[in-house]
Amino acid sequence: MQVIARDGVHEVEVARSRFVCTVRRVADVDAATAVIDRVRRAGPDATHHCTALRIGDPATGATTARSNDDGEPSGTAGVPMLEVLTRRELTDVVAVVSRWFGGTKLGAGGLVRAYSGALAETLDGLGTLRRVRHRELLLALPHDRAGRLEHDLRNSPYRLRDVIHGADVTLTVAVAESDVDDFAEWLAARTAGSVETLDAGPRDLYLP
Repeated sequence: MQVIARDGVHEVEVARSRFVCTVRRVADVDAATAVIDRVRRAGPDATHHCTALRIGDPATGATTARSNDDGEPSGTAGVPMLEVLTRRELTDVVAVVSRWFGGTKLGAGGLVRAYSGALAETLDGLGTLRRVRHRELLLALPHDRAGRLEHDLRNSPYRLRDVIHGADVTLTVAVAESDVDDFAEWLAARTAGSVETLDAGPRDLYLP
C-alpha cells in the first residue's frame, strides 16, 4: 500500500476563488474525521470544505473510501478528489480542499478541474512511501552470544528495531509477513536452531 511521505498544505487560485488543500496521513477513519474538523474550525469563513479519504487494511487488503462535496454541486468536488487518491493508489490519507468563493462561477467542469487539480498539485510535492505489514519478533539469548547475532542482523535484510540488555539480551526484529518463513531458516542457520522467537504482533513500517 502506498502512503504520502509527509503531510502538506498547498494553495491555488482559480478565477479569483482560493482553493487551499490540506493533506494528512491518518491511521483510521476517526483520525481522518478529526483532521476534517480541525480544518473546518481553522477556516470558518470558507465557502466549502470538500473532502476525500482512503483508509487501507493491510491485513485484508480492504479499503474504506469516502468523499463529501460540502454543498458544491453533486460529484464536482469530493468525488474527483477521491478519484485522484484512487488513481495514485494512496491509502491512509485524508484530503480537504477549502474554497473561498471569488465571485466567478466555474461550472461543473471547472469545479472538477479546480478541486482535483488542487489535490494533484499538493500530492506532487509530498512524495510517497510503501506501507508494509511486518511481524515484530522477540529473540532472547545470553550476552556471550548476542553480539554476533546482533552484528548479523544489522547486515541482513531484516530490521533490528531494538536491543534490550537484562538478564539476557532481547533483540526485537521486524520481518515482513511474506518473509517470516525465510527469517526462521536464516535464524536457525546462524544459531543451530537454539534461539526461539516470540511473535509480538503486527507492525506496519513505512518504507521508500
